[in-house]
Amino acid sequence: MRWRGGAISELDLSLRSYWIPPIRTDEATIDLVRRLAAHYPDAVITGILNRQGRRTANGDRFTANKVGNLRRYWQIPRFDPTKVSSEGELVTIQRAAEILGVVPSTVHRWLADGFIAGEQITPGAPWRIRINNEMRARFVQEPPEGHVSMLEATRLFVVSRQTVLQRVKRGELTAVHVHSGKRNGLYIKVLGIQTTLFNNLS
Repeated sequence: MRWRGGAISELDLSLRSYWIPPIRTDEATIDLVRRLAAHYPDAVITGILNRQGRRTANGDRFTANKVGNLRRYWQIPRFDPTKVSSEGELVTIQRAAEILGVVPSTVHRWLADGFIAGEQITPGAPWRIRINNEMRARFVQEPPEGHVSMLEATRLFVVSRQTVLQRVKRGELTAVHVHSGKRNGLYIKVLGIQTTLFNNLS
């Protein structure tokens, strides 16, 4: 310290040090990007993150560029569409409709009914259908032995269509879709099924 007259005094002072934590994206978002990157390109991931209201480390909305930067920083592999699971190919509802020969609204209805299963990694992510041999086997030209139409099944079991579909969804009944001629529609396997299956409705 230099005084006005020119004298100098020395003082020892301890200075506080402040640690500023690094700015980084929250762990939950990073983990979600890691899971989504195995199935979707950066542009699709961007839409999912923004629909969920997630933000970058700086509080901004995500862009495909920012998702790509996040992936590279955390060494998350880029989506590779050439890799197909041995369990079957996961496709969009639109693509599933093309493969199965129906319109997308029908696929949506089958998902709601439980006739086919869909996968959604996180809320806001597209529904995907796994097309494998088991799925293809549900679509036939003629009703297999022991199968009856949905209308006949409801009369046989004396329950509503919705109740039959609930049992199909739970795996307690087997259903196929006949896609030819006047027999077009869902058919339920009744051979060997006891009517007592519907005694305790829930």
